[in-house]
Amino acid sequence: MRKYFGTDGIRRIANTELTPELVYKVAKAGAYVLSKHTDHAPTIFIGRDTRISGTLIESAMIAGFLSYGANVKILGVMPTPAVAYLTKRFKADASVVISASHNTFEFNGVKYFSNKGMKIPDELEEEIEEIMDSGKINELTAVNDKIGVSEIRTDLLDEYVYFFRKNFEEELEELNKENFVVAIDTANGATSVVADKVFTVLGIKHHILNDNPDGININHNCGSTHLEMLKDYVTKNKCSLGIAYDGDGDRCLAVDENGNEIDGDKILAVLSNYLKKKGKLNKNTVVATVMSNLGLNKYAKENELSYVQTKVGDRYVLEEMLKNGYNLGGEQSGHVICLDYNPTGDGILTSLMLIRAILEEGKKTSEVTSIMKAYPQVLINAKVSSEKKYDFDKDPEIKEEIEKLEKEFDGNGRVLIRASGTEPLVRVMIEGEDQNYIKEKAQTIANLIEKKLK
Repeated sequence: MRKYFGTDGIRRIANTELTPELVYKVAKAGAYVLSKHTDHAPTIFIGRDTRISGTLIESAMIAGFLSYGANVKILGVMPTPAVAYLTKRFKADASVVISASHNTFEFNGVKYFSNKGMKIPDELEEEIEEIMDSGKINELTAVNDKIGVSEIRTDLLDEYVYFFRKNFEEELEELNKENFVVAIDTANGATSVVADKVFTVLGIKHHILNDNPDGININHNCGSTHLEMLKDYVTKNKCSLGIAYDGDGDRCLAVDENGNEIDGDKILAVLSNYLKKKGKLNKNTVVATVMSNLGLNKYAKENELSYVQTKVGDRYVLEEMLKNGYNLGGEQSGHVICLDYNPTGDGILTSLMLIRAILEEGKKTSEVTSIMKAYPQVLINAKVSSEKKYDFDKDPEIKEEIEKLEKEFDGNGRVLIRASGTEPLVRVMIEGEDQNYIKEKAQTIANLIEKKLK
């Protein structure tokens, strides 16, 4: 069991749980592990989202890196996928993003990326933890002229804008965009500094919502976790499409012109359909997680696509894609990886891929996304103790309740129970044909789990 890292880096309440002292150690240990095979002073990029604690955590991170002897490029507020792209583009030794993604402002987190612009694997995170808790951390101290230096490079955001121009400008110029208008919710997060620039340079008519971060309004009733405002705006202003990013910009969800939600599964269906028609879907395969809707599986079968499922977490989707040469995968939550462009989820990239597919079809968004019919799905979080959250499959009464329901579904529904990687929760997900019935059953199982695993 890992002590600090969860499914998406380290994520805790800033300054009480994610303290500057802890971050300093994470930086020193991370710099050592990620650069121990190099023969030069490592260069590490740091980006962050708009949380009030961002500069506090950034300062501690910089101090840790410099004291080890690493040099730092400070990117400022920047989407996670931009940091990943720039790390690879400028051949940095590693990078780190300071963000708690879709969580509320009091949380913050640390995500490491390798020199290839990919989230580092579990084994490296475990090695970082070992160094942090060993005496070796005190030996990783640069002296005299070996101390690292930092440099502010917020100008590199322009390179990220150019990345989209390079890949989309020519194709979008040839498509009819005259009556196509997009509403974009940047969640008062990291995409607030760049989304308007990208859509303006590509000539896509758009309205920007929630792009005035104040340090505490990130993800607050906005962005990909709260679509109500976007749905209302799209329908009232007769937009063609609504796009919502999360706090650090690696997720994208959408709504059609009628205000209906388009989740990551439907986006995967649309993009796989588009890429298949173009002959660009590697091995005619789409990769998803066990949380993806049964409807995506059925869509894949009906369209003669291979459908591969992984554990929950975009890192596991990416591992599967790299291992077998697939180029499209993602999660229902809106993490979509288009490996031909960037080796991590990229909200702006995903939205541009979706817009291009809709414009090429020449139909309304609702018509394009109707290729996948989603099964009703209910997700309820059971609050449990952190120590017991992985014990749900060991309790005979919980197991019996789950098995009884699965037998009843007989293939037309499913039950998925999993522990949260970042919080003291067990997530109960049930899929089936009757929304009210599955909601009742999910609540029953969640209540049982809470009772048993207090």
